[in-house]
Amino acid sequence: MKKLLLLSFFSLFFMVSAYAQTEKVKPEVKSKALTVNIYYTGTNGSARAFVNEMKSSGTVDAIRSEAGNLRYEYFFPEDNSETVLLIDSWESQEAIDKHHATPMMKAITTLREKYDLHMKVERYVSVDEQASDEKFIRK
Repeated sequence: MKKLLLLSFFSLFFMVSAYAQTEKVKPEVKSKALTVNIYYTGTNGSARAFVNEMKSSGTVDAIRSEAGNLRYEYFFPEDNSETVLLIDSWESQEAIDKHHATPMMKAITTLREKYDLHMKVERYVSVDEQASDEKFIRK
């Protein structure tokens, strides 16, 4: 009888433990926005020509309309006429991964090769906290 009672107790204990493990609430993983700065550098105006073709072909508008795209904007550094800065922001890594899997990426790669551009890339991940330097920002 003691063996049966002990066996029942251990069976019940393991069942409750297994149930508790399956019922644990996993912490919510928030996706963080990503910003990628891409510096395209070429020669003889090729970086600017690349931007012009990206715009005129409709590729820029197509990227901006993709789900998860927050920003896709080109800038021209005043001290380097052969470089173009692209600021490309996405809601999450998943969104940028989907973008990278589109046929559009092959077209972009082909254009980069056409204009013989070289790239320097910086990646930034957003933080959800209020910046401590907020008091220094004039709005």
